[in-house]
Amino acid sequence: MLDLAISFFTLTIMELVLGIDNIIFISLVTENMKQEDRKRGRNVGLILALGLRIILLMSINWLIHFDDALFTLFDHTFSGRDLILLGGGIFLIYKTTIEIHEKVEKDEHAQKGKAKALSFSGAVFQIAMLDLVFSFDSILTAVGLVKNVEVMIAAVIASMLLMMVFSGQIANFVNKHPTIKVLALSFLMLIGVLLLAESFHVHVEKTYVYFAMAFSFGVELLNMRMRKKKS
Repeated sequence: MLDLAISFFTLTIMELVLGIDNIIFISLVTENMKQEDRKRGRNVGLILALGLRIILLMSINWLIHFDDALFTLFDHTFSGRDLILLGGGIFLIYKTTIEIHEKVEKDEHAQKGKAKALSFSGAVFQIAMLDLVFSFDSILTAVGLVKNVEVMIAAVIASMLLMMVFSGQIANFVNKHPTIKVLALSFLMLIGVLLLAESFHVHVEKTYVYFAMAFSFGVELLNMRMRKKKS
């Protein structure tokens, strides 16, 4: 019983850490929606992520074989997982590049016009695409840590409920501070590059990436405090 409790706690924390990039992406996408639709968009995005993770967990036997080779191109073997990571990485890099360009090059009026143009269904579609990629990454990590499917499902549900509670505050904080928003976009672009690397079987330890981003975030918080004192 104690082993199950420890596994549940460990996996819940891991799911929260791995879900940070998902929350940031959802926050940035829902920013382009109407104000009254943003909370619903975030919740739908997280519910989609929860549903995908549970479906994948219930299909572990199929998921394990998803690493099997499908074809070889230029002496590199691609599996179904590689193709999903490749597509997700390209989409994430493209999406964040467009968003950074909008933030840097366009004026505020143009950004507001762009925000009104994004429909609820369009936002949910973008969220669903990245949810699939993040879900694969999350579940494959979970399978390596815990063998009990019930514990994995409970941990995923617990982590998603916590993310739903705090996603609004995170989204508001990111959208309120332009420099934090650019930092979040840079983080997502870096995740996109990591996904591309993983699709070519080049493993980069994510701990280093998360540490670098946490350090950058800490420095930016100090800069924000200094700017506030000067104003």
